[in-house]
Amino acid sequence: MKIFANMNNPFKFGSVVDDDFFTDRINELSYIKGIMNSENHLILISPRRYGKSSLVLKCVKQISRPYIMLNLQSITDTNDFAVKILKAVFKLYPKEKLKHLIANFHIVPTITSDIQTGNIEVSFNPSANSTVMLEDAISLLENVSTKNKRLIVILDEFQEIGSIGKGLDKKMRAIMQLQKNINYIFLGSQESMMEQIFERKKSPFYHFGQLMRLGKIPQADFEEYLEKRLSPITKEYKELISEIIQITKCHPYYTQQLAFQVWDLAYREKISDNLVDTAINRILLLHDFDYERIWINFNKTDMRILQMVCCGKNPLANKQIATSTSFSAIKRLMRNGYIIKDETYEIEDPFFRRWIINYTK
Repeated sequence: MKIFANMNNPFKFGSVVDDDFFTDRINELSYIKGIMNSENHLILISPRRYGKSSLVLKCVKQISRPYIMLNLQSITDTNDFAVKILKAVFKLYPKEKLKHLIANFHIVPTITSDIQTGNIEVSFNPSANSTVMLEDAISLLENVSTKNKRLIVILDEFQEIGSIGKGLDKKMRAIMQLQKNINYIFLGSQESMMEQIFERKKSPFYHFGQLMRLGKIPQADFEEYLEKRLSPITKEYKELISEIIQITKCHPYYTQQLAFQVWDLAYREKISDNLVDTAINRILLLHDFDYERIWINFNKTDMRILQMVCCGKNPLANKQIATSTSFSAIKRLMRNGYIIKDETYEIEDPFFRRWIINYTK
């Protein structure tokens, strides 16, 4: 692997992961490709930082199909949604073809191009009906796609659809269900909200696609991945791998983050003792201010729930807090990404867990 030739750090986190940084997911890749090579859609759910975006982008690149990807958390309203769709489409297809299609819109947008940068700007009349704009933009996706080169549309954090516009899900479903040359991929990090959208019978998107839940990377696969990257720099790699996995429990993001720090300490700083603990302390020091800011904004019930989860206790079994209060707190903390549920309730960020334990001693 070229990555070891110049001994650059072989671990990556915090952005889309690809190439040598990508960890396994062979079965998941094959499954998603199968859906994308059919006329069906995919609903992919997992907690944040499990690598949904990296997995999907690797898949669409491997099957060499045109795609656009929008994150609904970055979209402010229906107008903004329409604009972002059009800007993404303009990056993929010839302007001449698009100008002809856009001329048939109910509300024709203003399109400007920066000659120097090539950037496209799209705007609508502020007083125009934004719902009609979005309907035209979604319909355009079908018009630019073809049967032999179907467009893939990836909508990340799709659980936010309700906050963009009232009744938007009904309008979108009405258009999407008639489209034949598009595969939609809906990504979501809040399981309960995604289930409300795609599993509740009264929802417009009920059973609109194949549901898939992305779990943690299997331990054996992660161990193999870590061994290839740590064994060239230390003879103690087996012990290090065991300690890393014990801390991160195979969470994709945090395993990469901790391994990155361990590798840096071992290779660049030539530290050999207490590598994992030293790496964790570096991470805690780096994020201390952010963790404290988060902690002081929790209410007292949330703090107690988090402390119990940190200690491996079932927060619903605590008799000092009413079950309904505990349940509401857990639901809120899960919705905000602080707690996840695997076999038991866990703190999503293992370093935040360590920080809570240290801070509340």
